[in-house]
Amino acid sequence: MIGYTTIQEIAKKWGISERRVNVLCSEGRIEGAVKFGNTWAIPEKAEKPADARIKSGKYIKGKEEV
Repeated sequence: MIGYTTIQEIAKKWGISERRVNVLCSEGRIEGAVKFGNTWAIPEKAEKPADARIKSGKYIKGKEEV
C-alpha cells in the first residue's frame, strides 16, 4: 500500500524492537495504524509515541511504601 510501511521498517527507523512496535499498534498508540489479517500497516509519516512505561520501579497508585 502506498503511504504505509511495515513494523520492521518502523522499528529500524525509530531504533526500537519489532515487538515493541507491535505492542504500540495493539494498544492503539500509533495513529493511523491498520491491521490487515495478522500484519500491521503503519503510515510512513507516523511519529514515535512517548514512552509511557514506568521506569522508576515504583508503583504510581494503590501501593503503600513498606
